[in-house]
Amino acid sequence: MRLLHTSDWHLGRRLHGADLLPAQEQFLEHLVTVTAQEEADVVLVAGDVYDRALPPPAAVELLSRTLRDLIATGAQVILSAGNHDSPARLGFAADVLELAGVHVRTGIDRLQDPVHVNGVDVYPVPYLEPSVVAAELGARRATHAEVMRAAIDRIISTMTDRPAILMAHEFVAGSTSSDSERDVTVGGLGVVPAEVFAPFAYTALGHLHRPQSVTDQVRYCGSPVAMSFSEADQVKGSLLVDIGDAGDLDVQMVPAPTWRPLRRLRGDLNSLLSSASIADAEDAWCEVTLTDRVRPAHAMDQVRQRFPHCLALRWDAPEGVSDVRTYADRVRGRDDAELCGDFVEHVLGRPATDSEQDLLSEAIAGTATMRRINDREQAPPRIGSDSASGVA
Repeated sequence: MRLLHTSDWHLGRRLHGADLLPAQEQFLEHLVTVTAQEEADVVLVAGDVYDRALPPPAAVELLSRTLRDLIATGAQVILSAGNHDSPARLGFAADVLELAGVHVRTGIDRLQDPVHVNGVDVYPVPYLEPSVVAAELGARRATHAEVMRAAIDRIISTMTDRPAILMAHEFVAGSTSSDSERDVTVGGLGVVPAEVFAPFAYTALGHLHRPQSVTDQVRYCGSPVAMSFSEADQVKGSLLVDIGDAGDLDVQMVPAPTWRPLRRLRGDLNSLLSSASIADAEDAWCEVTLTDRVRPAHAMDQVRQRFPHCLALRWDAPEGVSDVRTYADRVRGRDDAELCGDFVEHVLGRPATDSEQDLLSEAIAGTATMRRINDREQAPPRIGSDSASGVA
């Protein structure tokens, strides 16, 4: 069986105000072409199809066209909900779409109900909010690791001798995140150990935007479009995976087209405006960090004379120069726990103790969970399913 593993389309996302939809549309047209040329049996989309619970109309229209074109190639499509997706909205008309070969899974009611593709069973597991599903799954603790263990235990109980693939939207231990993932983990509560995926011939992960292999059988394809300047040097794309009858794997990266490259530039203003070595950045989306001893007046206007697509401008005060950076510059790159720890130290005159840091992490995680719950509707029970037991 041949599959294409993708994830984290984040349709509707913007980069420092720039619309990424043209870049996303270019990738999806490329994906359709690759699906047809490689004669893929199925396309897996492992979560975060949309960037937010209420996607803009243009993003919904783009998804509709893409699903139509993928189905026209003869492939099946499997989509699972990520933490950015609204299960209710993404799962709309799922039973009808399944008749056309588009399988959308947004809740836990069908965990044990695989999609059968050419002798392989695919188990799509949507993003699991521990505080919402832990009790229903019988997890020992409301953590991502225990919830995923409980979900996989249910799946294993019905697995056959056929090769099995798992789709999951999680932060797996041993992987590396980028700046563009929001609320990935707090205090380790969101980390899932890779060994829980051992029963599967292949695990198609989503959530992290950097393409990477946790193990040979557990992989992130990464986002197909860069969504932060920390991803400027990453090769984006999808994974073409062949699975043999015995579960043997052959995995190849299929690079995606680049709508507009990302560049990070650093130096004093005069050098940046005159250096011939960075001429290739003139058509790129740029993040510029100025190192002048005095912050130049109208700096963005001057930078954009040469780099018209500059999206972000920072000033890194040289050593010994008074720090007059904006608040946004001072907190950039620091997570919520670090900022709360700074506040405790500022108020009490001492660093937060271990117990205080644990309380802060717990409060931050709880706040993030409630925000996601408020932003996302939980998937309604599927008609004919026993939502209390989770058995379809």
